[in-house]
Amino acid sequence: MPIDAAGVLAAAPRVREIAWDHKDVQLYHLGIGAGRPATDPRELRYTLESRLHVLPSFATVAGGGPPGVIRALSVPGVDVDLAHVLHGGQRLRLHRPVPVRGRASAASRVVAAYDKGTAAVLVLRTEVTDADGPLWTDEAEVFVRGEGGWGGERGPSGRPAPPPAGSPDHVVERAVREDQALLYRLSGDRNPLHADPEFAARAGFERPVLHGLCTYGATLKAVVDTLLDGDVTRVREYRTRFAGVVYPGETLRVRMWRPAGAARSSETGETGESGETGETGEARVAVSAVERDDAPVLADTVVRYG
Repeated sequence: MPIDAAGVLAAAPRVREIAWDHKDVQLYHLGIGAGRPATDPRELRYTLESRLHVLPSFATVAGGGPPGVIRALSVPGVDVDLAHVLHGGQRLRLHRPVPVRGRASAASRVVAAYDKGTAAVLVLRTEVTDADGPLWTDEAEVFVRGEGGWGGERGPSGRPAPPPAGSPDHVVERAVREDQALLYRLSGDRNPLHADPEFAARAGFERPVLHGLCTYGATLKAVVDTLLDGDVTRVREYRTRFAGVVYPGETLRVRMWRPAGAARSSETGETGESGETGETGEARVAVSAVERDDAPVLADTVVRYG
């Protein structure tokens, strides 16, 4: 059997040493679409080393190694075709703000293996710690088509919840460049699905698709810029389910609902800084592809901040 669930769960954590500096952070920010307009002071905090702040989702690529999806496939007991693999969801918990440069130890292990009948789902958890203690914890949910059926636990439902009732408090749109996936993959995710048309066709897509974690980062940037006055240090947790693909060249529509009880803004459809620096809570977010009749892209998306 290609997936030995018992063996996967029993495998010891794999530990690797990671390091990064301002160049890695800047490349990541450019890869998710930062720097437009290039001279905007709000964008320079993502692109200019003398003003640099680290968007927390950089944690998903820090160290430049393979992404969580690929690391999950290297665990003993997993032998599957990469073309059958999809990134199902991502969760990131910040213990401290991510520094501009650092060295840390990253310990990864599969903490859950679910049997969906026609597919398997693996959850890879990575704990990152530096000399001062825990930095962040991330979990990648890996969906493998055709590898279920061993009689294991089904796990949580993969059906996305509907977005919150009522109109969103903010709606922003972000254009995805035609070469966005080619730039983003330089941060470490070299999966040919995002660059090679022949591989994408074998995986069932009409052309290469954008990395889910690129959309993940671009969405968090939109939320931080719009709701948190650009203060990246306020993000505590960020989680999502990947509900659909994005093709480079499309436009992301990001809808945001602020926490219940918070004062609602009259500004929708605009990008900007809200100045709501004293607010705490959880923002609900939904992301869709404008050109495909608002086809869902990210669902069950929550940004918790303080």
